[in-house]
Amino acid sequence: MSPTNNTFAIFVIFCCAISFAFASDPDTLQDLCVALPSSGVKVNGFACKAESNVTEADFFFAGLAKPGVINNTVGSVVTGANVEKIPGLNTLGVSFSRIDYKAEGLNPPHTHPRATEIVFVLDGQLDVGFITTANKLISKSIKKGEIFVFPKGLVHYQKNNGDKPASVLSAFNSQLPGTVSIAAALFTSTPTVPDDVLAQAFQIDTKKVDDIKAKLAPKKT
Repeated sequence: MSPTNNTFAIFVIFCCAISFAFASDPDTLQDLCVALPSSGVKVNGFACKAESNVTEADFFFAGLAKPGVINNTVGSVVTGANVEKIPGLNTLGVSFSRIDYKAEGLNPPHTHPRATEIVFVLDGQLDVGFITTANKLISKSIKKGEIFVFPKGLVHYQKNNGDKPASVLSAFNSQLPGTVSIAAALFTSTPTVPDDVLAQAFQIDTKKVDDIKAKLAPKKT
């Protein structure tokens, strides 16, 4: 291979590496691909609805207009506006959510494995933060009209330390960012993480592990 061709090959590989490094969801190859979950086809996303059957309803969602109903012990609720609620988001690489907090409410430490998150405060004031892979906490208090960013995949949280309700809008660079709640994932998974693993990891006894599992277990309806 000539030096020119070799340089060109290295350039192409470098460009591809940059593309993969900054990509979120795959780029779309057509104008639209409205999700059709009922197809049963398993792909990286959803199969497309026939374009002749697409309507404006596939691109509309009114579920973020009002605060969500909070009926849990942590004092917050997330209302998602992702491809599962808006089929037209399929392949577009974006989604949204609204998070509402009671006074003293918490959105517990969690991660989004497929997306970076940016939050805009609608009302109230929140203490927010994320933890880097170097175990450094990056945190700040944010108020109405302000924005904060949580990098993709890093553990983060939001806490309303005020005496009034708060709410934010969140945007993601994925149609379905996914959420892994740290406490719930470790203590309420199915099958369960062995007690001795959790006891050793958190340096507590297995009785305490069982107590935590009981507190975090989904409430039976």
